[in-house]
Amino acid sequence: MIGTVSATCNIIVITDPSGRDPNGVAGASLSYAPNMFQSTFLLSKDKKFAVLSGGEGEAIPRLMAIVETIKRLENGMSAADAASAANQYPGIRVMCGGPGIGAAVGGSFDAYIVTVEDDGTIKITPVSGGLAVLPPGKKGAIIHLRNTPGNPKYGTADSVRRDVAINVGKMIRDGYPATVIVGKAVEEVARDSGERYGGGAVNIASGITTGDMFTPATLNQTGYPLDEPYVKLCPQCGWSMGFPTAERYDRCPICGSQLKTIYAYQALTDTITVSNKTVIVSVYGSDSKGVIGTTKEIVEAVVNKYGYDPVKISEAINRAIDNGLILGVNYVEPKDINVKPSARAVGVYYTPLPDNRSGPPWDLPIPAGILETLGNVQTVLGFALAFLAFFRTIVVGRVKK
Repeated sequence: MIGTVSATCNIIVITDPSGRDPNGVAGASLSYAPNMFQSTFLLSKDKKFAVLSGGEGEAIPRLMAIVETIKRLENGMSAADAASAANQYPGIRVMCGGPGIGAAVGGSFDAYIVTVEDDGTIKITPVSGGLAVLPPGKKGAIIHLRNTPGNPKYGTADSVRRDVAINVGKMIRDGYPATVIVGKAVEEVARDSGERYGGGAVNIASGITTGDMFTPATLNQTGYPLDEPYVKLCPQCGWSMGFPTAERYDRCPICGSQLKTIYAYQALTDTITVSNKTVIVSVYGSDSKGVIGTTKEIVEAVVNKYGYDPVKISEAINRAIDNGLILGVNYVEPKDINVKPSARAVGVYYTPLPDNRSGPPWDLPIPAGILETLGNVQTVLGFALAFLAFFRTIVVGRVKK
């Protein structure tokens, strides 16, 4: 049996309703419940809207509500008109928003609407069920939070929801970008309410998502706990290792530098926040989370140090392959690295290794034919030694008699 998806926390924050700030609109979904896949935080990169979902209803009605919401947004409707689709399906919740359309939540919810005026006035309004709206053109947020049955911190949702809304309002007033605010809200929700598993987050203004960084690896499992250490990172060469394996390392095995521990909520924030150092890395030829994550860290470190140089990037990736940090793919050449400095983007094209091999063949100075011959000789010598040992045993036995 496949359990239903039930995001118990949905958040949308808008600090720049116009969409000009690349970090001005963001959202997130998380829960104590399992099956928090990307369907709980869908992103349209072209239309610049996000659809977050959850509720206590069945899976099929929830998917129908999501499809209807997306259809309405694709047709140019406002967030309020789109989110109202959830009211057709009992127990379902849909939250949506984006630059120019505001944000709204419809269906079954317990939330706060936060609005922040240009003079710094913060208004926080509790809302429950039906339809609640953050109008287009307004700075603010919508924060929905409930507790999942079985959560050890069950019963904390009401107070945490209020505290998060107050803190989000203050951060909007103080000029923090939406992506950073979402990261802080995720940290607070995960730590204080126990609704801690990804899920993930989206930068709606720039079309960036955490993807499957924190989602469950398999059905009916929880995602990554967003309040726990996620990775250890070398700030010098870009080497990284995820937890729990990272617990074995204090210093970088490549350059010896002290490693930095990155918590999941920090990794979430860094992933969706656009900065001068942000590099959008696309990996092709491998679906492995380890390969994708390590490649991104290496590319970002190289670009920040040397610029968009395909030679430097390929050399760094090949060193990682040699050191066993990237498995299952062949060495890359500069032609396998597609750089677009104007878009701050790098594409890495891997060739998977055949026969499920973990690493490419060693480039040894001895021809393969000689190694094969030596192997055959070694095999013959082995048989000869075994025969001599057997013959010795017979001779010794006869002498004793």
